[in-house]
Amino acid sequence: MIKLISDLPEGVVAAVASGEVSGKDYETVLVPAMENAINTHGSVRFLYHLGPEFKRYSPSAMWDDLKLGFAHFTAWKKLALVTDHEWMAGAARMFAIALPCPVKVFPNARYEEAMRWISEK
Repeated sequence: MIKLISDLPEGVVAAVASGEVSGKDYETVLVPAMENAINTHGSVRFLYHLGPEFKRYSPSAMWDDLKLGFAHFTAWKKLALVTDHEWMAGAARMFAIALPCPVKVFPNARYEEAMRWISEK
């Protein structure tokens, strides 16, 4: 499941993933929010929180994640991943070199710091 975090600065999208994230979560929650931010501001700053309740991605969610990233490749302004899941943190660090924006990975204990960083223009 993906839930959006509200009351954020313009151009920032933040979401919390818990349990199993499905393709439907991407299609009905995350993709519309991202596309709205990009259409409105021309770019997006994105914080993704994979907290302790996060279990896994379905194969369709992994596919939708990849499609979302490439469909708007030049619109990424900043990306913050907040997680204690080392496999996700490692993957984010590995792919960060291929992304056109700054990417930072934060542990759950530094969530507030991540939120401040992603909110800065």
